[in-house]
Amino acid sequence: MKNKNNLNIVTKMNNHNITHINLKSLPMDPTIWSKLPPEILEYILSFLPLKTFMSLRSTCKGFWPLIFSPSFISKHSPSSSSSSSPFSSFLLLSHPQFHRHFPLYDCNLGTWRNISLSFSDSLHSSPSFTTLVSSGGLFCLSDSLSCSLLVCNLLAKSKRKIQYPNFNLHIEHLTFVTTPKGYMIFVLSSESNSNSVFLYDSSSRVLSWRKFNGFGPTLSDNPHQQGVYFKGCLYFATPEPFSVVYFDLESGKWEKPIGNLPEQLTFVRLVSVNDDAVEEGKKLFLIGGVGSNGISRSIKLWEMSEEGNWVEIQSLPDLMCRKFVSVCYHNYEHVYCFWHEGMICICCYTWPEILYYLVSRRTWHWLPRCPSLPFKCSCGFKWFSFVPKLYAEV
Repeated sequence: MKNKNNLNIVTKMNNHNITHINLKSLPMDPTIWSKLPPEILEYILSFLPLKTFMSLRSTCKGFWPLIFSPSFISKHSPSSSSSSSPFSSFLLLSHPQFHRHFPLYDCNLGTWRNISLSFSDSLHSSPSFTTLVSSGGLFCLSDSLSCSLLVCNLLAKSKRKIQYPNFNLHIEHLTFVTTPKGYMIFVLSSESNSNSVFLYDSSSRVLSWRKFNGFGPTLSDNPHQQGVYFKGCLYFATPEPFSVVYFDLESGKWEKPIGNLPEQLTFVRLVSVNDDAVEEGKKLFLIGGVGSNGISRSIKLWEMSEEGNWVEIQSLPDLMCRKFVSVCYHNYEHVYCFWHEGMICICCYTWPEILYYLVSRRTWHWLPRCPSLPFKCSCGFKWFSFVPKLYAEV
């Protein structure tokens, strides 16, 4: 039996069962395969081995953005049993010269990507949005013109617009954290001689802001430094005389930990890890400069013990310390820190590199400079941790 496409088919009938055996495959008709739906193409390509896919991406411009496709990320995510190599772990660099495009550093492969993440699809309706914070695969952006926040998941192409609690709000210490139930947005707002806390909880049935009393003294010498989420509370470091305070997200009350801070500190930053699936578990770290008269002679790392005391675990090597202190010019208000996939990242707004501590190996490293950055560029470097999660709800 022969059809018009020269496809030979042998048909057998055994006990009313019909079996078709293809002896010659049908040629792929470009007029048909060129119309393959994008979601089906993404699904097919997601089954390719990682190395094969990376080689294939160079053959077609349309394959480059598939690194962020839901099917590919789901297939190669750390939780996927079909892939032994986690792929979705990135550091994003924000800089005024990039114009809303964010260069990507692949932490798993240890290299910069040739593509940049863009918010153009999410922000087409309001170009005045600016990136503020990220957590759990979600981004939180602010639009001062419309007095609103935008929470978006770039993989799922979903977003939610949240109005400020009031139109006269001056955002300080905006903190965006994901929790097992959703996410929370913390804002500290100064009002005349006092300040107030506004808290938004996505898991609440009543999607509105709650208001609490603020903290009396100034929380930090860096208003861009957000709070650190640890065991249901947000921890903050105050300027000199240095101390650590925390805000209970459930009760709305401010408290101080029992343990005293180390002596001769020149600056203080906090970092936490809240993942039960990793070896580090739930821990709170303190990064600080040690010296006198505002000059850091060393930079050390402490961990909070179960008793609430700060235990020194590491000290930055002398040569690295000299470099980091020199790029900061002893102006530590530009220093900020965050946790990313087993790394404690220490950054500076005036410097295009990241100093990070690899917890599992107890070693310090510098992240390679982004090759797309011009050799001479102004300050304004802001780094984000981005671990894509398709099912993170907004």
